[in-house]
Amino acid sequence: MFVFAGTADGRALVAALLAHGFSVTASVVSRYGAELLAAAETAGHDLVINDEPLDEAAFVAYARDHAIAAIVDASHPYAVNVSQNAMAAAKALGLPYVRYERDLTELTSQGLAAEKLHVVHSYDEAAETAAQCGDVIFLTTGSRNLKAFATAPALAEKTLIARVLPTPEVIAECIALGIAPGQIVALQGPFSTALNRELFLRYGADVVVTKNSGSVGGTDTKLAAAAELGLDVVVIDRPVLQYPKVARTSEEVERFLSLR
Repeated sequence: MFVFAGTADGRALVAALLAHGFSVTASVVSRYGAELLAAAETAGHDLVINDEPLDEAAFVAYARDHAIAAIVDASHPYAVNVSQNAMAAAKALGLPYVRYERDLTELTSQGLAAEKLHVVHSYDEAAETAAQCGDVIFLTTGSRNLKAFATAPALAEKTLIARVLPTPEVIAECIALGIAPGQIVALQGPFSTALNRELFLRYGADVVVTKNSGSVGGTDTKLAAAAELGLDVVVIDRPVLQYPKVARTSEEVERFLSLR
């Protein structure tokens, strides 16, 4: 089985599949992800880790060369290109495909006032909206889309606080984008409501920018902390794709694969 496993729940799914006897090739988006996966309890199991980027053509070639029998897409909910490439490759190869989809967070369930919640549909729209909400923008959307905020004209006079993974490559990217060391929060989650609250306070946040990555991605604790402090929250809505098959639990994935 080939699993696109660039998230914590994707790594947990890989561990579950290995524990139930499946042979797994797991694809991650960075060396750091590969290290996390390798550090999981996978000893004695049939696991191959790929940390090289694969577009559709490269994945088709890889799948043919490695006799891949099925594709499990547990990539990040916002990694649209990964899912689109995986579905196209599955169709080209005639392989079964299942999307492992984490649940959404109910945005109104964390006590945030309706006027404080701003749902948008792109990073550019998020930058424009955040600029209207305050002067200190606390970004919790990761490093891959920092450029959209760092170069947004609407945010030129604003202070950006970037919470990112503590890796040398990510820190270097922040610096290159003009985000000063004092504006970088280099921490590995998960983050509790209490920790989010203290960080928002410490950096004087007026508005928090996030994705709806579900409870696994900590969306619920961000919203709860922002609600306690009366902060505005800009949520970049999850892209909508038409998946041929969706599973919500590892058990559903295992049943799907066992029938193949």
